[in-house]
Amino acid sequence: MKAVGYRSPLPINDPASLLDISLPVPEPSSRDLLVQIKAVSVNPVDTKVRRKAKPEGNEYKVFGWDAAGVVTQVGPEVTSFQAGDEVYYAGSLVRPGSNSEFHLVDERIVAAKPKTLDFPAAAALPLTTITAWELLFARFRVLPGKSGDAGSLLIIGAAGGVGSILIQLARRLTALTVIATASREQTRRWCLDLGAHHVIDHSQPMVDQLRRIGVPAVEYIAGINGTDTHYSAIIEALAPQGHFGLIDDPETLDANPLKQKSAALHWEFMFTRSLFETADMAAQGKLLSDAASLIDAGILRTTATSDLGIINAENLKKAHAAIESGRAHGKLVLAGF
Repeated sequence: MKAVGYRSPLPINDPASLLDISLPVPEPSSRDLLVQIKAVSVNPVDTKVRRKAKPEGNEYKVFGWDAAGVVTQVGPEVTSFQAGDEVYYAGSLVRPGSNSEFHLVDERIVAAKPKTLDFPAAAALPLTTITAWELLFARFRVLPGKSGDAGSLLIIGAAGGVGSILIQLARRLTALTVIATASREQTRRWCLDLGAHHVIDHSQPMVDQLRRIGVPAVEYIAGINGTDTHYSAIIEALAPQGHFGLIDDPETLDANPLKQKSAALHWEFMFTRSLFETADMAAQGKLLSDAASLIDAGILRTTATSDLGIINAENLKKAHAAIESGRAHGKLVLAGF
């Protein structure tokens, strides 16, 4: 089968940073689905892994997580899917990735693809939807529902994949006032179009901007990126007994400034359940199934913004370069081999 991988972590402008390769088709076992990949999308974690993770031995490392495709075979313990099912999912950090014609994935983290979306539009969603959903409802424990005053949610770096879903979930499913940050007119318009009540500029003092829109303190702050840069402003903007959750990778994070406000600190890492095979691992499949229902009902929408063509090394290099530039918004997708 065709696949894209690498032998050494390299800068994306190196010709060998990503390579077109050929590998055997894997065989499903246990609760595995063998999925024929129809489309994938690219996330910041893809670029981080490519820059840092070394393949084992002399093997190629095949990575990539967001995928949509068709089940071709199932393992002997599979109960929820059969050959021919159209599915979407974000795979496991500790298994070979989805940048291949055929891919093995545990059925517990898979859901039926939204019926109203094609494969590329569906592939844009799983990893970011899981991340945003878990952050909002599992870490922050925000209650769904539109009644009452739920307070405000500040999403720092809201125009990327996770922020684009988090805006929609918070606006459509909760009573939160949704405040996004974006530093360009294009991304500002994108956030408003997705449903943000307000958009402020994270390249300017954020606390002053929050006060100008009548929000002296924020109950929930989601740090999608730039936590190192914005941490002091986050501490200042956070309401007493508020919640700060982050998904990026600051070099250090001093929790002491949160003490005076009795604030909660949350890390969200959507690979935790599959990495440790937690007892609630199947919650991710259920979550994606619920999200698919919301998409098919017109409540949520795909965040795919650019189709970069077929799945090969050349096009994946373009996607990685775009993400590393810091100027991409929404999700970049690729389809077919």
